[in-house]
Amino acid sequence: MSLPHAILTALLEKPSSGLELTRRFDRSIGYFWSATHQQIYRELGKLEQAGQIRALPSKQPARGQKKEYEVLPAGREALSAWVARSEDPKQIRDPLLLRMRAAAVVGAPGLDAELRRHLGLHRRQLAEYLEIEKRDFPPERNSDEDRLRHLVLRGGIDLENFWIGWLTRALAQDERPSP
Repeated sequence: MSLPHAILTALLEKPSSGLELTRRFDRSIGYFWSATHQQIYRELGKLEQAGQIRALPSKQPARGQKKEYEVLPAGREALSAWVARSEDPKQIRDPLLLRMRAAAVVGAPGLDAELRRHLGLHRRQLAEYLEIEKRDFPPERNSDEDRLRHLVLRGGIDLENFWIGWLTRALAQDERPSP
């Protein structure tokens, strides 16, 4: 149920149309909370019906005009209540881990190639995160908002470093001769 909270967060950062919001999701929040464009548009409608957001008045005729949304006080209150709530960590559900477990019982043809592919993907993602960090978080930017956003990015960087290390070890173990 976190998609509405992700949308409220993005709209509080900057009022946006649905199209702008989906583009912003692809470049920021989408790194750690993915959603399809259809899910975002559907959720915008639900949030508007719930009185948590509204479409800003338009100076032009509504037909074909994109709606720009802003968060209403009820939406800000709902987001604040959600932030204050306690929630347990989610259990990992990763197809690669399940595939490795299955390979233990049926054999592992092609598993090395898949591990190498994942290693490459995680290296590319790490490089992208490091570029974002360099661009968006210079040392002189240290407001509370920047600090918290940077911590989220650092979490992504740390996760990519974990996966790179783990995959490297898995590949090294797989290359050892069997006893």
